[in-house]
Amino acid sequence: MRTLRVAATVEAASLALLFANLLTVHARPLSGLLGPLHGTAYLVVIAATWMLPSTASPGVVRWRAVVPGVGGLLVLRGVERADRTG
Repeated sequence: MRTLRVAATVEAASLALLFANLLTVHARPLSGLLGPLHGTAYLVVIAATWMLPSTASPGVVRWRAVVPGVGGLLVLRGVERADRTG
């Protein structure tokens, strides 16, 4: 669960930084660094979500992982909600 939380945070933050870079100075070295970081975090989110026990992440929650940028955060929210309800 810790891996998923870190990867989801990195995925969302790197996407926000990529957009900020695009809208401001558009520095190619920054894009070259953040692009692969974001892509890797995205793949880690998907893998970590599908490795969770099925009781922790119901089927609908798992498919949220494939939403680019915010999928990991949606999965975390769904898992926490499932933990609270039972």
